[in-house]
Amino acid sequence: MSAPVRLQINGHGVEVPPGTSVAAAIARLGLPFRRSVQGHWRAPLCGIGVCFECRVRIDGLAQQRACMLPVREGMQVWTDA
Repeated sequence: MSAPVRLQINGHGVEVPPGTSVAAAIARLGLPFRRSVQGHWRAPLCGIGVCFECRVRIDGLAQQRACMLPVREGMQVWTDA
């Protein structure tokens, strides 16, 4: 069994199995992803990178689709929350 991957999401430490998507790691913490222009909370809809509802900032790079990226050790993720 592989060691868990440790990352930070909105300053909260989380450990998840290798191969977990960033979106799944965020969902594990129960955090929203972003707000719409109207201020409504948004979350992943399609899970395959088409809807762009799971966009987050990863290691300083904005507009990353969390459902498409696997976690990496030490990754820093920021949602809109």
